[in-house]
Amino acid sequence: MDNTANIQRAIDYIEEHLDDKIDYVEVAKCAYSSSYHFQRIFGILCGMTLGEYIRRRRLSRAAGDLLAGEKALDVALKYGYESSESFSRAFQRFHGALPSQVKRGYPAKIFQRLSLNMQFEGDLSMQCTVEERPPKILVGYKKRFHGVPFGQERLEQENEFYTTTRGKQWLLLGAAADYTTEYAVVTNIGDDGYDFYIAYELDEWTRKAIFDRSVTGMDLQDIGLEVIGLPKRTCAVFPTERTKAPISEYTDIRKRIAFEWLPASDYRLAEAPEVIELHWRMGGRDEKCGRFIEITLPVERK
Repeated sequence: MDNTANIQRAIDYIEEHLDDKIDYVEVAKCAYSSSYHFQRIFGILCGMTLGEYIRRRRLSRAAGDLLAGEKALDVALKYGYESSESFSRAFQRFHGALPSQVKRGYPAKIFQRLSLNMQFEGDLSMQCTVEERPPKILVGYKKRFHGVPFGQERLEQENEFYTTTRGKQWLLLGAAADYTTEYAVVTNIGDDGYDFYIAYELDEWTRKAIFDRSVTGMDLQDIGLEVIGLPKRTCAVFPTERTKAPISEYTDIRKRIAFEWLPASDYRLAEAPEVIELHWRMGGRDEKCGRFIEITLPVERK
């Protein structure tokens, strides 16, 4: 059965248990999946974390309960908040008004239950190879992003991260002496977000020397540089078309991986960092027409 039907079944389970403590393992079972795999696919297809969906639906339902005459404390406890104060803070962040204001007629937000209907326009061809990737050591710096790795929120945060840290990028680009490939690494994914690294591959001597103050004349760990170790892993590799601006295409590819490729393949997502290889500077007169991105997802056999 395809991922859409499986996730819809899990959403139906969530809706039936919004006023109970929801166990992610039990939700995943409805989709015939592990908790880790389900949360990753849910985030890709739905554009938000599982925890964020549950929180939004509960706060939306809470407004209706308040308008029906229920007390704020009863509603808070019903949806898992330990006190009326913590409930009021969350309620105000979501609705832009306090529970007491909504009771008096202030308009509340409505967040409808999800109903998946995935459609893709245009050419549906998608290149993919499954490869064994050797261990790799990168040097980079990170920021904790909110939301899920491949939704619109991620594109906005990534753009801001890249455009405000160019000094670090130029430093690492020069140290790498490789103008063809940059890396983005996504790891530590959870309900509160994920770590997003901008990274480069340095040769062994440079990688060690870059943290040696006697060589560089400064402590580069002070500016947040880290060594990122990628283990040996099996990866499904999905390249975009070669074009001037491949960014928009690869968000759609990422959704189609979950919607089309994973259900039909013998693989599922594995617990390892996801790596995006950005091939920006291909050289020659046609370099701007030759840019492409490779999405490398860690996978394992089902």
